[in-house]
Amino acid sequence: MPASAGTTTVDPSHNQSAPANTHPSARPDGEVLRAHAEHAFADELAALAAQDDRPRPARWKLSPWAVATYLLGGTLPDGTVVTPKYVGPRRIVEVAVTTLATDRALLLLGVPGTAKTWVSEHLAAAVSGDSTLLVQGTAGTPEEAIRYGWNYARLLAHGPSRDALVPSPVMRAMAEGMTARVEELTRIPADVQDTLITILSEKTLPIPELGQEVQAVRGFNLIATANDRDRGVNDLSSALRRRFNTVVLPLPESADAEVDIVSRRVDQIGRSLDLPAVPDGVDEIRRVVTVFRELRDGVTTDGRTKLKSPSGTLSTAEAISVVTNGLALAAHFGDGVLRPCDVAAGILGAVVRDPAADRVIWQEYLEAVVRERDGWTDFYRACREASA
Repeated sequence: MPASAGTTTVDPSHNQSAPANTHPSARPDGEVLRAHAEHAFADELAALAAQDDRPRPARWKLSPWAVATYLLGGTLPDGTVVTPKYVGPRRIVEVAVTTLATDRALLLLGVPGTAKTWVSEHLAAAVSGDSTLLVQGTAGTPEEAIRYGWNYARLLAHGPSRDALVPSPVMRAMAEGMTARVEELTRIPADVQDTLITILSEKTLPIPELGQEVQAVRGFNLIATANDRDRGVNDLSSALRRRFNTVVLPLPESADAEVDIVSRRVDQIGRSLDLPAVPDGVDEIRRVVTVFRELRDGVTTDGRTKLKSPSGTLSTAEAISVVTNGLALAAHFGDGVLRPCDVAAGILGAVVRDPAADRVIWQEYLEAVVRERDGWTDFYRACREASA
């Protein structure tokens, strides 16, 4: 029966209905397609922890300085090279990390493809050593995904009890002093979003069915992501927005920075799929990035020709997808070298989202810009063939 004599605390980590451990180390080598950040970069995190002599907030695995170094990359005193996970302004990362060291939650905002989820995962991995306390926001996300649910077999058999309670990732993070993540916050219905208000302001999650509550312990915080294109879908209430410190992740400032990002991510993905090495396709990566940036910005790189922008976002993430797919084509149906014919169809699919308007914009770009560009003849022909 539920408790009734005052409010007590409950430890959801003792719940018998918690999911089974799916740690990659419990599986055969090579079986996991994409390891969580804390496992994929375990050596770097361990090296940072071993040499990190700076103050750490309660229950943090690393100091704020080491967390920022993990994301931005660097060379440690013992010569260990930490690869950059995010290529962008250092101050953005420093503000994000500092926010997590306070009692305010962090909202990563930006257009699609600006690495919000990627940064969120790596922040959680570096701070808490666990990036899996995740709520995926959709139009159908229920309140239970943020608060808690019930094992209905036990609920019907024995009534409300601790054993029947199924903690959400947020509840577990509160009880264990860890970092929870909420992806695509603005896609969640407004009434479900607002269940976060008490959690973020009072640091408490009431369980009225048991007359109990979960109080957040030191180390708890929450990272949410949202994209600019979702404005008007389920806008955050002013009360909820005040509980967040918002950090806007911009698009890469330069073509070189974007080429570097695409090359690094494609190389990481390619190794897990046994695809050809990225250096063999750097020229095509730069070409894909150039096309995306020019159409996205509405002007050619030299600033001489104004362009119409298609309806798609043409984000860095989409460029990574186009190049990865091109590498797969080159590996399985070509000679292993990335060529224009391998990326042309992917670019067409990314650019032409609206079959009527976007196709006209793409054809105009091909004829007015690509056709006249030195060294792009093969690319022009491949794109014309893909568009036929």
